Parts: sequence; structure tokens; C-alpha cells
Amino acid sequence: MKILLVNNGIIPVTLYGGTERVIWCLGKELVKLGHNVTYLVKEGSFCDFGAVIPIDDHKDIIAQIPDDVDVVHFNFTPLNIQYCKKPYLITIHGNSNDLNESFDLNSVFVSKNHAARYNSTVYVHNGLDWDDYGKPNLSLKRDYFHFLGKAAWRVKNVQGAIDAIIGTKSEKLKVLGGVRFNFKMGLRLTFSSRISFCGIVGGQEKDTLMNKSKGLIFPVRWHEPFGLAIIESLYFGCPVFGTPYGSLPEIVHDQVGYLTNKKEELINAIENADTFSKKQCHDYAAEAFNSKKMAVSYLEKYEKVLSKEPLNSSCPTLKELRENKFLAWEEVRK
Repeated sequence: MKILLVNNGIIPVTLYGGTERVIWCLGKELVKLGHNVTYLVKEGSFCDFGAVIPIDDHKDIIAQIPDDVDVVHFNFTPLNIQYCKKPYLITIHGNSNDLNESFDLNSVFVSKNHAARYNSTVYVHNGLDWDDYGKPNLSLKRDYFHFLGKAAWRVKNVQGAIDAIIGTKSEKLKVLGGVRFNFKMGLRLTFSSRISFCGIVGGQEKDTLMNKSKGLIFPVRWHEPFGLAIIESLYFGCPVFGTPYGSLPEIVHDQVGYLTNKKEELINAIENADTFSKKQCHDYAAEAFNSKKMAVSYLEKYEKVLSKEPLNSSCPTLKELRENKFLAWEEVRK
């Protein structure tokens, strides 16, 4: 099968870039399974296992689809999708907050919860090529916890992660993906020496930091569509301490983490992080969220659209609009 993966980003990704990381792993796995992969992505991209076509920003994206591909996998919703002559599907990677937005019949979401919030049952969990990460050292001494994500996004609740750590007796936190000073967000509300900010990290530096961590602190205040930070952390033997929103309950079971929107409960769980098995966290991520499983799931969807069968019986739409942008988080100690 000749598959075109389309995204408006640059591959490969070196620092932050969740969608780009996912489609890189997907393409590599599809090639291993015997398929031909081409990327239609931003200029500056390169790939050693598939062809790359740079997007021409002055032309309609639909007009740039080659004639010789069998199926097109969009990773954003392009304008004029109705004019696409090739079988296609669209992975929806983020959240919409528009009740009037109607998604394409061939939309795929990234978790069961993500799909359900848009009146759909069609989803494929993200997976990663764990060979890119190397084997973690699960016997390594671990001295701190970590937060991983865009700290500038308030829904990621880095302040909640900081407060939870400060609420413990002596635990430390490294914030991966943020800085103490941010012109948009202002000064982080702590000067504690127990909190350190590592900025945006990637590659071996990020892997090394996670491999020395006791766990991921992830008290998000929105419905997380999937959360690559979760499975990356689990892979390095880090249990997840987060909130029960979005995809988290379907990804984080009670053997690999603890979920609550009450700060006191999260603090208690963090202080008992040693009760979780690093090996069980690692094995679970490696087996449940690898790129081969993801690729096989997408191949099933490709076959369906090739047979001209829509993935959804009706266009997915947002089920309900949240009145409050931020989901509940108990911020005050009792």
C-alpha cells in the first residue's frame, strides 16, 4: 500500500512535537510492515525510510497530493477536504471547544474518551518506537519527580504539580518543558530550591532526566486527548500521579499510577511512590503503546476507507461545552 502522511510540521522532531513524533514512528512502522510511505510536510523535513514532499504554502494542500498514492492520512483538517479524490482519513490530535464544529466522517481520535466526547467510537491510541528511546536503567538511583509538558499552558497545571511536591516532606520536582520566568505567564509562584526548571528538552537529555525520576506529576485541568508524556514516563519506569480527566483513566490503571483531583490525596500517593513497580510501568508502556500496535490499527482504518466505507456513521460533533475552561483541582490544603 502507498500511504501519504500529511502534517503541517517538520520531521523528524528534536524537542517538543507530539504529532510529528507520532507520525514519524507510524511511518517507520508501516515501512517495516511492507508498505510505501511518503510524507507531505513542512520544508526542512527529511526522512531516511520514506520520501518527503515539502508543502508549498502558496498552494492548496489537496492539490499537492500525488496521483500514485493509495490512501491519504491527514493529521490536521485541511480546507477543501471535499475535493480530495483519494481515500483518506483525518486524525484529530487536539481538543475543540466549538459546539458548531462538525468533523469529517473519516475522523479518528486518539483515545476512547477523546472519541466519546465527540460522539464517536473511532480511535487509535498513539504508540511510539521504543527503540528510539533505548533501554531504561530501572536500577538507577532516583532522586526527584518530574513534570513533562508545555508548562505555559495553564490547563497543564504545572502550578498544581509544584504545589503537590511542596506539600510533601522533602520531595523535589524537575519541570521539563518550562522555565521559571515566562513573559506570557509571569513568575512561577515558587522560589523553592526543591523545584528546578529544565526548559524544553528532547532527545537523550530528556530520556536521561526521566530515567532518574521517581514519577510523573501530571495534574492536568482539561480532558487530555492522549498524553505522550504519560507513556514516555511509564516507559522509563515512572508511575503517573495525575488527575482523572480525558484519556488518563483509560491509560493509567492503578498498578502504574494514581489519579485524583484532590491535592492532599495526590501528595499522599507521591510520598508512597516506591510502592509502584518500575518494571511493571516499563513493561506496560512497551507492550500497550508501541508503534506496531498503532500501525496495525491504522492499517485497519486504511482498508476501510479504501473500500469506501466511512469510519463514522455520522459526522462527529462536540457532545457538550464546558462552562469552565479549567476542570476541578483542589488547590487549598485542609
